[in-house]
Amino acid sequence: MAKLNTSLHARVHKWMNTIGFRLNASQTKDNVTVNHYFFETFNFFEKEKNNDHSKSKFLCFDMYGEKIPVRSLLDLQSAFFDNISQLK
Repeated sequence: MAKLNTSLHARVHKWMNTIGFRLNASQTKDNVTVNHYFFETFNFFEKEKNNDHSKSKFLCFDMYGEKIPVRSLLDLQSAFFDNISQLK
């Protein structure tokens, strides 16, 4: 399972770099790092403990402010494109 999570982390970061996401803020407290990324109106968070990418968790929000847990790259891409399609 750790291999799957590591590959999710790698796929998410590769996609982020392709799209052009920017790191807005990074905060570390009690060996837990929370990174906030954004692009246009879309924001999401990455949380990892002790710099262990295999246990990274991603969280984003839909256009109504509801939390969307990201379990796959497709979850993140769907939320992103739904959000971007609402821009006028």
